[in-house]
Amino acid sequence: MQVADAVRRNWVDTRAPAAWRPYLRLSRLDRPIGTWLLLLPCWWGLLLAAFSTGRFGFHDLWILAACGVGAIVMRGAGCTWNDITDRNIDDKVARTRSRPLPSGQVSTRGALVWMAAQCLVGLAILLTFNWAAVGLGVASLGLVAIYPFAKRFTWWPQVFLGLAFNWGALLAWTAHTGSLGWPAVLLYLAGIAWTLFYDTIYAHQDKEDDALIGVHSTARLFAERTPLWLRGFLVISVVLMMLSVMIAAGPGANPLALALALGGAWGFGWHLAWQLGRLNIDDTDCCLRLFRSNRNAGLIPVLFLAVAVLIRLNAGG
Repeated sequence: MQVADAVRRNWVDTRAPAAWRPYLRLSRLDRPIGTWLLLLPCWWGLLLAAFSTGRFGFHDLWILAACGVGAIVMRGAGCTWNDITDRNIDDKVARTRSRPLPSGQVSTRGALVWMAAQCLVGLAILLTFNWAAVGLGVASLGLVAIYPFAKRFTWWPQVFLGLAFNWGALLAWTAHTGSLGWPAVLLYLAGIAWTLFYDTIYAHQDKEDDALIGVHSTARLFAERTPLWLRGFLVISVVLMMLSVMIAAGPGANPLALALALGGAWGFGWHLAWQLGRLNIDDTDCCLRLFRSNRNAGLIPVLFLAVAVLIRLNAGG
C-alpha cells in the first residue's frame, strides 16, 4: 500500500520484507528527501568546523558517518512522532491519508514502540560524541516534540521545522570543536531560512485541504506573495552562510580555500534562484519536484566546503 507522495518503485515498496514495510513507511524511508534535508546541515557544520580549525581526522570521518545514520533514525523517529500526533488530521488530507497510521497499517501502540527503538539507536550514536555535543543533541528533542503542534497555533510552523531540522549544524560543529561558535550559529540561521524556502514550497501541495481543516502554514499565509517571500529567504540564507564562512576562515586564510567556500554559498543561492524561476504554486507536481531538488541545492555547499578543507589542509592552515 504505497504512500501517495512516495518515490515511485522505491526500495521499501519493492524490496523490503512485507512485515517491515509499514514501519519503514512510517519512518519515511520511502521518501528519502527528508533524511537528506536533516543530514546536510550536519555536514555543513562539520566541514565548516574543519575549515575553521584546519584539521580533519579519523574521528571526523566517524562524525560524518554517524550523522548519516543518525539522520536516518532521528528523522524516522521525528516522522513517527509527527504521524502519531497528526493521526486524526492526516485522514482528512488527500496526500497523507495513505500514511501507515490513518490507513490502519500500523497501530498507535506499534508506532510508539517503533519511535522508542529509533530514539535508542540515535542515543547510542550521540553518546560517541563529546559531552557538549551530547547536551545539544538531547536539547533538540524539545524542538522535535513541539513541531507537530506548531501548525495548530501559528501561521509559521516552518520556523519550528527549521529550528529542529538544522540543529545538526550546531551539533556537528560542536562534535568537532568541543564548543559552539558564531560561525555555527550563523550557519544554523542560514539553514532555518532555507527551510522556510523549501518547506513553503512543499506546503503549497496541501493548502486547500489545510484551509478546510484549519491547519496553518506559510503557504497559506503568503499565498500569491509566495515568490516575494521566498526571494527574501534566499537572500537571507546566502548572506548568513557567507558570513559564517568568512568568520570561520579567520585572518590569513588561504585565498583559494576561502573563495571556494564562499563559492559554495553562491552556488547554493543560484540553485534556489533556479527553483524560484520554475515555481508554480498551483501545480502540486511542480512543488513536490522542486522541494525534492533541495537535496542537490544542499549538496553544493558540502562539495565546495570539502574541497576548501582539502586545500587548507594541504596548505598547512
